[in-house]
Order: sequence, then structure tokens, then C-alpha cells
Amino acid sequence: MPRTPNKTPKHQFLRQHGTLHPRPQDVTHELFHDRDFFDPQDLVQVKYEMLREVRVEQKPIRQAAKNFGLSRPSFYQAQLAFQEFGLTGLLPRQRGPRGGHKLTDEVMEFVKQARAADPSLSLQQLARAVQQEFDLTVHPRSIERQLRRQKKLQ
Repeated sequence: MPRTPNKTPKHQFLRQHGTLHPRPQDVTHELFHDRDFFDPQDLVQVKYEMLREVRVEQKPIRQAAKNFGLSRPSFYQAQLAFQEFGLTGLLPRQRGPRGGHKLTDEVMEFVKQARAADPSLSLQQLARAVQQEFDLTVHPRSIERQLRRQKKLQ
């Protein structure tokens, strides 16, 4: 099976968008062995071909899932998503907010001022201070990550 090197733009794009197959080496279907068009690292393509294999070729679900390096539950999830949304249903969904969405500029300014006034404050103490000042529950690790992000930007 031809492998796509990890440094190609396609590989990086697939990884960035969450469509990189986690186990491309487990894709054993013949389409993916010697044809450049079929890429075992492209999870959307692998899922689509798995669905097609069952629906058009009428292969057993268990066999199709195995041949495409996926599980039976993955097949059923892909099938439902495809029935509801078509090809776009096979794309990964955004999993949640990223980047400290609770930590607004106002909150971070408060954190910086509190730290400047008392550098010995722990992250837990800062989180409690944010809770008291803004009635906002924030994990200490979130504060730490946001401080690092802001430090990198300077």
C-alpha cells in the first residue's frame, strides 16, 4: 500500500481538519492498495467507501468495517450521519470552544492586575478571585494557558 509521507501538504491539511485516519495501516481494502486516487489516510474517503461497499456491493457490515480499518459502531455512526447530512455528515464536528472563551480581555486584565499586586498568588487563588469578581467559574489550567498565549504574542 503506498503511503503518503507525513510532511505532505495533504497530510498536514487532513490532520488540521480532523480528517486524518488514525490507523491508515489497518485499511486493507484492495482499492487502497495500488491506486493513487484512494488514500487510506483520508478518513472521509475511507468512510464513504466503507458505506458504499455495504450498500452497493452488499458486503457484510462487519467485514466492510474491518477492511476499512474501522469498527462496527463507527460504521453505524457514519451511516446515520450520511443519511442525515450526506457527504458533509462524514466530516468531523467541532468539539467545543477553544482558546479560553470565558477569559475575556476584561477578565485577563483583572488576572494580570491581581498577579502584579501579589506575584505569589497561585493559579487556584486566581481562579477563586475570578469567581468572586465576575461570578465566573474558570479552571486554573485555563488561566495558565491563556497567560502563556498572551505571553507568546508579546
